[in-house]
Amino acid sequence: MSGGKTALGLDTNVGALLCYMPICAVSLIYSIIVIVQEKENKFMRFHAFQSLILTIAYVVVVFAVSIVGGVIAGVANSMALGLLINAVVGIVILAFLGLMVFGMVKGYQGQKFKLPVVGDLAEKWSN
Repeated sequence: MSGGKTALGLDTNVGALLCYMPICAVSLIYSIIVIVQEKENKFMRFHAFQSLILTIAYVVVVFAVSIVGGVIAGVANSMALGLLINAVVGIVILAFLGLMVFGMVKGYQGQKFKLPVVGDLAEKWSN
């Protein structure tokens, strides 16, 4: 459960929400600030690490699918395959946004919800 203030003076639930804010790289920047500044607040560190790992995974997956899909579509010379790859990238983007909104809600509610795989890493690294 959250409580108190962050090192930057925000309520912890607002800070946790900002860790997942997917607008203009707020989540990325704020999560890095939290990891550097927050040494004692495990709740904030957990949400910062979970958001950061999720963002890195998102970038890697979108990049890999786009590159591999582009090469395959180019080799196959198939516009339909290219559109299918774009649809997959769109689904990944929507899934990422959904997870970030879910994280914002859980963080604001003061809950520490672990996402599969990502949450375990965040738990380990935040301690």
